[in-house]
Amino acid sequence: MYRLILKNFSMHIVLDAAETELVVSRLQYKTVKKNTVLLDAGAIAKNIYFVKKGCLRIFNSDQEGLEHNILFCPENWWAVDIASFSGQTPAFYSIAALEDTEVLYFSYPTLEQLYIEIPKLERFFRILTQNGFYLYQLRVTSNLSKSAEERYALFQKQYPQLELRIAQKQIASYLGITPVFLSMIRKRKT
Repeated sequence: MYRLILKNFSMHIVLDAAETELVVSRLQYKTVKKNTVLLDAGAIAKNIYFVKKGCLRIFNSDQEGLEHNILFCPENWWAVDIASFSGQTPAFYSIAALEDTEVLYFSYPTLEQLYIEIPKLERFFRILTQNGFYLYQLRVTSNLSKSAEERYALFQKQYPQLELRIAQKQIASYLGITPVFLSMIRKRKT
């Protein structure tokens, strides 16, 4: 059950047997059905999620109720509104399941305690946050400077095979275009 998340940790830190046992003992597990909301904008993010199976999305809804996907989190990705979780303040983003999904997660107080007990976990989550911020900056720059076709190509590279699993309207929202325009782009590529 924990193989994937432990491999994810090992990308940046080495946990010894006792540390691994402690981390595993503090992890919580949940299955969520497709379309289940794990975090509503305006609520405080109480958990940071690791996707074991399935796919989550991080999104914001505008004043007209249109949803704008910011990030997809398939297997082996982490999902959180980082500002809300870190500051325990109201979330700007919502998090929901695009498929039936299995997550492992830490609550805010649990992770804060683990930082004290296993200081190298702070390093892991610092690197994770830095990498996430880097991806976010690339995404903003891409949205400002690249064509829809180029953004679609980047989506396909970042999320290989994901477009076979999720609705076209979700991808279009992520790209900032309409589903009809995405369909036109796909037809031109074939």
